[in-house]
Amino acid sequence: MSGEAGEHHEVVVVGAGISGIAAAIGLREAGVSDVVILEKAETYGGTWRANTYPGCACDVPSGLYSYSFAPKTDWSRLFAGQPEILAYVDDVARRHGLEAITRFGVEMTNAAWDADADRWRLETSAGPVSARFLVAAAGPWDTPRIPDLPGLADFPGEVFHSARWNHDYDLTGKRVAVIGTGASAVQFVPEIQPLVSELHLFQRTAHWVLPKADHPVPGVEKWALRRLPLACRALASAEYGLMELVGLAFHRPKPLMHALMGVARAHLRASVRDPELRDKLTPRYLLGCKRILFSNSYLPALTRPNVAVHATAVEKVAGATVTGTDGSEAEVDAIILGTGFRILDMPVAGLVRGADGRSLAEHWSGSPEAYLGTMVAGFPNAFIVLGPSLGSGHTSAFTIAEAQVRLIVQAVGRARQDGATIAVRPDAQRAYVDRVQAALPGTAYTLSSCHSYYVDDNGRNSFSWPWSTGELVRRVGRFRPRDFVLTPARALT
Repeated sequence: MSGEAGEHHEVVVVGAGISGIAAAIGLREAGVSDVVILEKAETYGGTWRANTYPGCACDVPSGLYSYSFAPKTDWSRLFAGQPEILAYVDDVARRHGLEAITRFGVEMTNAAWDADADRWRLETSAGPVSARFLVAAAGPWDTPRIPDLPGLADFPGEVFHSARWNHDYDLTGKRVAVIGTGASAVQFVPEIQPLVSELHLFQRTAHWVLPKADHPVPGVEKWALRRLPLACRALASAEYGLMELVGLAFHRPKPLMHALMGVARAHLRASVRDPELRDKLTPRYLLGCKRILFSNSYLPALTRPNVAVHATAVEKVAGATVTGTDGSEAEVDAIILGTGFRILDMPVAGLVRGADGRSLAEHWSGSPEAYLGTMVAGFPNAFIVLGPSLGSGHTSAFTIAEAQVRLIVQAVGRARQDGATIAVRPDAQRAYVDRVQAALPGTAYTLSSCHSYYVDDNGRNSFSWPWSTGELVRRVGRFRPRDFVLTPARALT
């Protein structure tokens, strides 16, 4: 990027992960040639670039974890690992020519709508740039959540988050505390357990863990998927149907979610023989209230002699000692944070300012909301990919992003056709948000009270989609002209 004042593009996409790549390809294939991607890192991949912790893998079947316009039929495992997913995403971006339009190492630090010029003014680490349309595709799994623990900053040993794994630090023979027991910890704990001398797992809340039907894909299956399109479609349909059954359990918890809880309980009994430890690892809430975890190795790892499960939150760190709220202590050499991401208070929300000069974060006041998870009233010509209320416990992020991109392409096309700016009507946004919130009660997301990242600072579920994947694709991917206001663009006229 030149950094010269006045550099202008028709579309600027912020982020080169799954959603940013989908947006750039979709817009270019729709005839929008002047698209540029700003990516703060040095390569593609987003969360799959950042998360390199041991054991990192997908928990959606590989057959569903690819772009519909670039299906991958030769996954090595039923649930692909991080290196393979990253290689696939990078390959798709480069095969579609995105390398020529991607500015690596460039971070957006501010974006403001200029009503006089009908364009977005961006400040970046490489200088100013403007755009007619802005697509925020940084994603909800971008910024790690670091707990505000007394004494953590003064810990004399090594501290890192699972999304910023320190591969230069040798864990062999070390005493390690793991804080957090979510999706990342379930994957990396079994990998590091054989290496460390002591592993102290601080578990604020027990999680339901289902067995993971993972296995290497045999050569004959790869051959069939590569050579026989019908076999590929049949497998994808079967995997989709299975995941939709899980989705149905979320939306109709009785009796389906209770049946899945039976599977999880049997998995726990088979993996953990010690009744005291098993009691610590038994959740007290309905399956689905938190993210469902899949692993065959996590629970057995916790039974090993060098592992201690502290069924408590962490109260403080004093010197090399980690202390739980129940008073239990562990003296350790390293602390690994498996504390997840800032899902609902996305940092990008504080950087983007709309027509009234207020940021997205100020508009939301702790409860993110967007029309179809994609557009926010008061932010003309701006779009969010993987935005609020589109989260699912069973759907591929590729499916969600592609549905949103179809909406974005239609909205941008209409604005270009009319020589106008486009904004969602406030009443259309309010009606949509109200429908989502009205549909959530009775689902597993809200049926049982538990502390999860689905719930925002105001106690509202601003993350979850309350209907099926098919309904998401139909609703989100369809442009409804009546829901938008098109204003002749003064700069263009």
